[in-house]
Amino acid sequence: MDWYRGGLSSRRLAVLIRHLPRDSAVNLADHGEAAQWGAAEHLLAAAVDHLAAANWMTAALHRDEDDEPPEYPEPVPRPGQRPDEPERPEPQEQGSGEGELGDTPGAAPERAPASGPSARELARFFG
Repeated sequence: MDWYRGGLSSRRLAVLIRHLPRDSAVNLADHGEAAQWGAAEHLLAAAVDHLAAANWMTAALHRDEDDEPPEYPEPVPRPGQRPDEPERPEPQEQGSGEGELGDTPGAAPERAPASGPSARELARFFG
């Protein structure tokens, strides 16, 4: 009400709104579920994805040749990502300076291809 009455400037109101907590009603209305995800949540989701990929590699490497390879694990869903459409980052040119580690907080990590490496490629890598 102070803004309408002239006791609060537009600039001060904008600063107050900009610095509201992540779980405020304004941030939830503007950003949805993404407002609840901070750096810690993104790092935990990335850690879970990497552990699942490491377990998948181990299972694929130690399987019998006649067995069907295990399916590549599904990544943890991130806010703003539709469940039926996995997020795929666009390839970046080498040396462009963009997309390097630490450039964009909360950026989705690169994903392995859906088919994944073959057992022979894994054996050669780990051998």
